[in-house]
Amino acid sequence: MSERVITPRSRGFLFVDSHPAGCQRLVHDAWASVPAAAPTLTEREPVALVIGSSAGYGLAATIAGLARARIRGIAVCFEKPPGRRTATAGWYRTAATAELARRHGRDMVFLNGDAFADAMKQRVAQLLTDRFGGRLDYLLYAVAAPRRTDPSTGVTYASQLKPIGAPHRTKTLVFDERGAPKVKEIVVPPAQGDDIAQTVAVMGGADWARWVNQLADRRLLAEGFTTAALTYIGSPTTEAVYRRGTIGAAKADLEETARSLNDRLGGIAGRAVTSVNGAAVTQSSTAVPTIALYTALLHAVLGDAMVPPIEQLVQLWDQFTSGRPLTLDDEGRLRLDTWELAPPVQAALTSRWNEATTSNISRLADLEWFRTQVHQLYGFAVPGISYDVPVETDVPWPDPVHPPS
Repeated sequence: MSERVITPRSRGFLFVDSHPAGCQRLVHDAWASVPAAAPTLTEREPVALVIGSSAGYGLAATIAGLARARIRGIAVCFEKPPGRRTATAGWYRTAATAELARRHGRDMVFLNGDAFADAMKQRVAQLLTDRFGGRLDYLLYAVAAPRRTDPSTGVTYASQLKPIGAPHRTKTLVFDERGAPKVKEIVVPPAQGDDIAQTVAVMGGADWARWVNQLADRRLLAEGFTTAALTYIGSPTTEAVYRRGTIGAAKADLEETARSLNDRLGGIAGRAVTSVNGAAVTQSSTAVPTIALYTALLHAVLGDAMVPPIEQLVQLWDQFTSGRPLTLDDEGRLRLDTWELAPPVQAALTSRWNEATTSNISRLADLEWFRTQVHQLYGFAVPGISYDVPVETDVPWPDPVHPPS
């Protein structure tokens, strides 16, 4: 037993500890928000693999898949166990998700390890063979990592958050040591050397394709297999650093990978797409310059009309399991971000962005919502949780051996 009172301590948007009870409550609330599965979605329990299942859209994909589409299968993530500090928030979220899956009779195996490594791919392939009948219906790819080691060469690549061609002057939101908000102007230096290639190697489609190709080579993909990489395009306001920057080059590679995989899967009537999600406060997005300010302003514009990740992933699973053609844009992408990019929304946001300064940001942006969202990434600021009460931090990883009874 290792009980203690956990208080939020952070360096910028990164917290040094996570709160197990808060993480558990958030997972339970997300599951409870998913509409009951429609009869057409429950005729058969599909086998799914979610890669990057413990945070952000990957977590939403896992919860929505379990609660709405009644999936069974495997979820893969990479989280740190409890030790001198608490476990990572994703560790606790995974434990809570696994308990709900077990309680609802879903046979879901949760694996902790490096999704980029071939050893993990081989472990998943063996599990699919031994436990799930050698048939995979869906693969959702939602990995967000700062670096990747290529298993073929052993070379480690590191992604960069930079514009391409020239420095970019923009705004960013920060909070000082007292928690006071400040809007700062920053200059982001341009990509140099192999920055673009490094970012594409980490965040492009290479690992997604490696997963699909290795499973295909072992004949583990079911007839009609569907795979999607979860991605983000974003607003013209942020595109210089995002869509037209080094990350954008990686996103373009991801989209080209989808087209290539889609061609390969034609022989089994399969399909591969990128799913373009809307803005959200996630552990990865807070690392991107401009995104904190952008999301705080966006929520001030939209309020409750801002669609949370869990609702977007319910829409994704409904499209996947409906038996009807997917709703795709002209580039072959499944779009779940239309609410964010609607012209009136972007016009209102751009006006606020141009006006934003330290003196007026509290009026223009929803700072309280943003602070709460950041805290909740680590299990803090969750209604109903008593943070002055000791809580058990030594939570075990879900047992991967025994299926639910």
